[in-house]
Amino acid sequence: MRPSLNELGKLAKDKHIENKKYFVKLKNKPPKNLDYVMQDIHEAEFKKTDCLKCANCCKTTGPLFTDADIERVSKHLRQKPQQFIEQYLRIDEDKDYVLQSVPCTFLDHENYCMIYDVRPKACREFPHTDRKKFQQISDLTLQNVAICPAAYNIVEEMKKRLPL
Repeated sequence: MRPSLNELGKLAKDKHIENKKYFVKLKNKPPKNLDYVMQDIHEAEFKKTDCLKCANCCKTTGPLFTDADIERVSKHLRQKPQQFIEQYLRIDEDKDYVLQSVPCTFLDHENYCMIYDVRPKACREFPHTDRKKFQQISDLTLQNVAICPAAYNIVEEMKKRLPL
């Protein structure tokens, strides 16, 4: 199933309680092969997914910027880290650096990232569905299912392949 962005919010909302219960069980008793299965599902999904057709993550959410991200991106933009922070970032309620606004400043009109080669770690790893110890990020995954059609598909496939 390829949910459109218009359908995604409703589909994610309809599945939220089911998914939340699933992730509670997953956290309590993760299957031994979870990371391998998730890697497989993730790779299969992203062979079929063209993020450039969507870019909803870049349009609706902002990544967290680590100190290493700030150093790397500011160097790429030929700015001092403090200049980069003042121009593009703010500190959120968790005391993390995030973009001042969304959609992402670095997203162009064709959904290309203008800092792709040096993009933040959070962007490189999104939607985090191939992460080791996947069961530890269930809250993040529940959020990402409503943002990313690929994450939605991955969770639906996961429930089929790893019934709990």
